[in-house]
Amino acid sequence: MNNFDPKRRFTPEAVKAADGDSKPSDKAKLSSVAQEVAAQYRRDTMSPVMLSGILRLTEFAMLFVTGLVLYAYHVGFLGHLSWQYPLVILAAAAAAIVFFEIMDCYQLQSLMRPGVSLGRMALCWATTFALMAVTAFFMKVSAEFSRLLFGGWFVVGLALLVCQRLIMARVIRRWARNGRMERRAVIVGGGKAAEVLIRSIEQQPYNDIRICGIFDDRDDRRSPPIVAGYPKLGTVSELLEFARIARIDMLIVSLPLTAETRVLQLLKKLWVLPVDIRLSAHSNQLQFRPRSYSYIGAVPMLDIFDKPINDWDSVAKRAFDIIFSLLGIIVFSPVMLATAIAIKLDSKGPVLFKQKRHGFNNEVIEVYKFRSMFTELSDPSAKKTVTKNDPRVTRVGRIIRKTSIDELPQFFNSLFGSLSLVGPRPHAIAAQSHNLLYNEVVDGYFARHKVKPGVTGWAQINGWRGEMDTDEKIRKRTEFDLYYIENWSLWFDIKILFLTPIRLLDTENAY
Repeated sequence: MNNFDPKRRFTPEAVKAADGDSKPSDKAKLSSVAQEVAAQYRRDTMSPVMLSGILRLTEFAMLFVTGLVLYAYHVGFLGHLSWQYPLVILAAAAAAIVFFEIMDCYQLQSLMRPGVSLGRMALCWATTFALMAVTAFFMKVSAEFSRLLFGGWFVVGLALLVCQRLIMARVIRRWARNGRMERRAVIVGGGKAAEVLIRSIEQQPYNDIRICGIFDDRDDRRSPPIVAGYPKLGTVSELLEFARIARIDMLIVSLPLTAETRVLQLLKKLWVLPVDIRLSAHSNQLQFRPRSYSYIGAVPMLDIFDKPINDWDSVAKRAFDIIFSLLGIIVFSPVMLATAIAIKLDSKGPVLFKQKRHGFNNEVIEVYKFRSMFTELSDPSAKKTVTKNDPRVTRVGRIIRKTSIDELPQFFNSLFGSLSLVGPRPHAIAAQSHNLLYNEVVDGYFARHKVKPGVTGWAQINGWRGEMDTDEKIRKRTEFDLYYIENWSLWFDIKILFLTPIRLLDTENAY
């Protein structure tokens, strides 16, 4: 009997323990065809989850405002029942959205086919008013409210809902045609299994999957260069570079579950990417409980990894960054001004030091710091780690590095979007430990870049800041960074942010 457990076996620990080498050596060179395809998908897309969320908020606001306008027209704003009317209108608008959700009116298929969903929406809107009437009857307050007002709200609200859904259906279909709203997928593994999978996905009505190509390590004899009309763009190692150029949402591994060793070897390479990773279960004989699967239409998938901090989580985190970055800039502006003056008086050269570091998805970003070293001795590539009593550091530099004041300009990085306030600290692109790049020391190091790097992070809160002079230190920092990524929440960010000033009092490793 086969005891395969998809939820237990494919964890980061299991993947990292598999045979094979996940350390990217030299950057894989893509073929001209792969480069051309990747260039077509550089632009971000609108997520269906984000779209349906925005539509919920829009319809709630539309119904609520419509009710208030009719109330002001029929009764007079702040007139009879000045707080009861707005409260009832608010509750009814919220109840209608809940009923729409229960009846699947925000599913992509419903949004693209308004003719199917409008009947359900009318029923939900009518149910909302029936619920209000029943509630008012049992509370013996029905005579106090205007039937004409609520009758008019029912008609006007329904008309607005119908018009909005018809308009949105046309917009969504246009976005689907021009690639503005889609989930981009890459198939990992070719041959007959990939062909069956692709045909099945293409047969699903109103699915939002756009297949960008196929990657397979096998040669053309075992894996044809064209499968179901899609080209084989390269090997799995080349896929890592492809996914850092193109905005890919999902990797679908089309290998049988029986090829467990091969699947784990692939996942060992791919798990560092900030994408959803799914294992096709379409042609597998093993059957799991329905809860084990996610679906593309009716095509079953086993969820291996999910992209961290996605959709509305990313919106919340970005809002958090903007608000607290602005607050930080305002609060610390006197300190930053005094620091800039001190740097200018202490040594020649610019006030700010710009350094290229690894950012989200291994992209190269430019990070701002106050200059703490003599200009002629600066090390933009960070090949040589700053050590205790380093002669390259200025007098002012020793103070601002010890207190982390040199990092304050990164509030502007966070405000402009290249950094987040909280996340794995970005390392210089040539940072080394004992003449080895960090990714050569730590297996899975680039998984730190599945989220945007931060001004402060969980590793720094736990004492792993400052000089990384041993392999063990960079391993521990990476371990804490990965823990943060896998356990992220907005409350976790708030905890880290407010613990940072306390932890900065420990300056033992800050030189």
